[in-house]
Amino acid sequence: MTDQILSVVQYVAAAAVGLWLFLRIKQRLQLSVAKYPSLGGHLRWAKRITRWVPGYSYSDDKWFDADGAPQEIVLQRRQALTSLGNDLRTRSALTLAHTAASKPMISDLQFISNYRVPYQFRDVLQQHIQMGSFWTSSDGVWLTDMDGNRLIDVTGSYGVNLFGLDFYKSCIEEGSEMVRDLGPVLGSYHPCVLDNVRRLCEISGKDEVSFHMSGTEAVMQAVRLARYQTGRQKIVRFTSAYHGWWDDVQPGPGNPMPPSKHTLTLREMHENTLRVLRNRRDIACVLVNPIQAMHPNQAAPTDSTLVDGGRRVHYDRVAYTAWLKELRQVCAERGIIFILDEVFLGFRLAPGGAQEYFGLEADMVTYGKTLGGGLPIGILCGKKNLMTRFYAEHPADICFARGTFNAHPYVMGAMNVFLHRQETPAVQKLYAELETTWNTRKTQLNDLLKREGLPLRVEAMSTVWTVLYDVPSRFNWLLQFYLRREGIALSWVGTGRLIFSLNFTDADFDDFCQRFVRAGHQMAAGAWWWTPQGQTNKQIRRRMLLEMVQQTKL
Repeated sequence: MTDQILSVVQYVAAAAVGLWLFLRIKQRLQLSVAKYPSLGGHLRWAKRITRWVPGYSYSDDKWFDADGAPQEIVLQRRQALTSLGNDLRTRSALTLAHTAASKPMISDLQFISNYRVPYQFRDVLQQHIQMGSFWTSSDGVWLTDMDGNRLIDVTGSYGVNLFGLDFYKSCIEEGSEMVRDLGPVLGSYHPCVLDNVRRLCEISGKDEVSFHMSGTEAVMQAVRLARYQTGRQKIVRFTSAYHGWWDDVQPGPGNPMPPSKHTLTLREMHENTLRVLRNRRDIACVLVNPIQAMHPNQAAPTDSTLVDGGRRVHYDRVAYTAWLKELRQVCAERGIIFILDEVFLGFRLAPGGAQEYFGLEADMVTYGKTLGGGLPIGILCGKKNLMTRFYAEHPADICFARGTFNAHPYVMGAMNVFLHRQETPAVQKLYAELETTWNTRKTQLNDLLKREGLPLRVEAMSTVWTVLYDVPSRFNWLLQFYLRREGIALSWVGTGRLIFSLNFTDADFDDFCQRFVRAGHQMAAGAWWWTPQGQTNKQIRRRMLLEMVQQTKL
């Protein structure tokens, strides 16, 4: 009898182990098929491969005929680059000197100057072209450098500049006057904070607010609270989406730490991802950055990665809205916190942000950038049951988060001015005409580029634009420098992201278009869009891969 009982116990134990293994394997397979089939979806492999990528630079001769151009084209390109570099240096001598003196002491400046173009071209390019990084003033849609040059501003100031820099200068001025008598008193609040939080709760549709000094901090707090309130550890982010530079949400290349076992990087806009969410019980939250609607599962476009003409960007509002609503529903069913990261896009799409624009309600929303009225800010808005940082029945079990400069009086003052101006008729009119205005302008520029016979077009999500190239050239990234010569100021990512402010008049935009077209014609005149017959983007990428393999062997 004892032997029979022992046999039954062993059988049950074996069956339990077998079932456990089956469920684990099934879960692992579901996770695997929910990953995007690229290095962006397989971060451990991505980190390994980035260590293998060799650093090398083209020689002077190779630089100009990287695509096998004949000698007459090489000569044309040499003359064009020399002329371009001379013009930029002559026009901005003081600005360039100031930049050169500062660069050895500013690590950020060193980074962006070295990652402005594909690295193989960097060394020779820097012998010909330098870029200034200092401005002395702004007015309207214009920036003025130390040499008095005025450039049309589509840098966007990382997304801060929504209504025009004059708008923010006055927000800061009025806000500073509002809090002047209190000064930088920290740890408590200026009276304007009550008005701020009431307005933020109304805009976000949430119950509570916490203030932070950056968007990264706001997202950190959102994730921390989601884990605290659900008792779960894992978070889901989507391939190539940016949520700040802290370890859990920026795994893979760029992060010295290995990808966290608690972070799942899944494929956006795909049923396999929803299957994972429906079948797991350990997911605390899902993070969504709505700017990814422009390029789901792809990193934000930059000229440093523009090695051919194959940049892919396509914005489908209807499809992305359907995806967000389905994702929102699955999260609600499974008790997963849905966090909408509007740090970059917040208030750029609609007065109520991406929630209003896409017609959904998140559990938590993070804001930043423009909301500070031009000063640094990060904000988390959430439902009351999710924002609480302590348990009354377990007083030692808390979720700590604090920051020395959170709710700094000068930031709160500028924010208060910003929030009040959001309600003015002038701003409401800008929002009411937003879609029509900027869709019309996108069409206007695309039609002009087509009439002019230039291999360029733009894709847009409201006021955030990307330049696309219809020619498989190794030199498409050079357009950013021709735009600079024509008086258009871009951010360090070049033509990958043009961010317009809403104070652009029709005349301002017409001026921008004419400058853009002139830059395109100069690019063509420099023979940078000459390509060998039959060359394709795929062929370029294959040749570059072969180059890297050969350099690695050396």
